[in-house]
Amino acid sequence: MTGSRLDLDSDQMGRDLVALVLTVVELLRQLMERQAIRRIDQGDLSDEQVDEIGTTLMLLDQRMTELCEQHGVRPEDLNLDLGPLGTLLPKR
Repeated sequence: MTGSRLDLDSDQMGRDLVALVLTVVELLRQLMERQAIRRIDQGDLSDEQVDEIGTTLMLLDQRMTELCEQHGVRPEDLNLDLGPLGTLLPKR
């Protein structure tokens, strides 16, 4: 059996890793957003807390956009296709 050399493109691997990390961060951001909306709908939060959550979620969304642009990743690249299970991220 002869050994074969596997050529790895380190730049592509780096972009793929960045996309994977950003995908996980986006998934967590969306989960936090949904939880915050549930708490707001339940009336568990003061007006000040609602304002703070809204500001925080808006800043997180802006930062995600900046990170995607900085690393050349499109937001749609973050939504991994899981085959028969559908896509990883819910539609916004």
